[in-house]
Amino acid sequence: MSISLSKGQTLSLAKNNPGLSRVFMGLGWDPVKKKGLFGGLLGGGGGAIDLDASVIVFDAERNEIDTVFFRNLQSADGAIKHDGDNRTGDGDGDDEVIHVDLSRLNPLAAHLVFTVNSFQGQTFNEVDNSVARLVDETTGREICSFTLKEQGAHTGVIMASLSKGVDGWTMMAHGKPATGRTVKDLASISKTVI
Repeated sequence: MSISLSKGQTLSLAKNNPGLSRVFMGLGWDPVKKKGLFGGLLGGGGGAIDLDASVIVFDAERNEIDTVFFRNLQSADGAIKHDGDNRTGDGDGDDEVIHVDLSRLNPLAAHLVFTVNSFQGQTFNEVDNSVARLVDETTGREICSFTLKEQGAHTGVIMASLSKGVDGWTMMAHGKPATGRTVKDLASISKTVI
């Protein structure tokens, strides 16, 4: 049974999912539906929204050691792979997916911070139904999900992080609004959440 996380909530992956080694973070979103007479006449769609899911890898001292995003689809160690860019948010389910093989990560990797940013500069006032979910890739079972409820004039969000401790990996839901059109713009604020 999947757990719905709230902002700031932490989940022990080792405790609830023994033997977990391969996961993916999926991000889904929709454009806000336009309301009123003109929205109805024009089909109610808010237009394409180009969000980009990314992951920044930090060591225990919060030094950035790798970044995976739409222009760099694989980590240097080969343990993280991005499925590619979705520029619209159309359709149901995950719009962008990042796969992580926890057992193959660089031994220095202590924190994985998942971010989302609006490459075209559209704000999160234009985004609806934004959900991040962590899935056990081996079984296909959703471990947890986190609804990104923060609408506003920001162009980025620090979604969640995975951190490695003595008892294994934990996930924390952040939902921290940020400003930036690329993952590089979100790197400095990302290290403050871990």
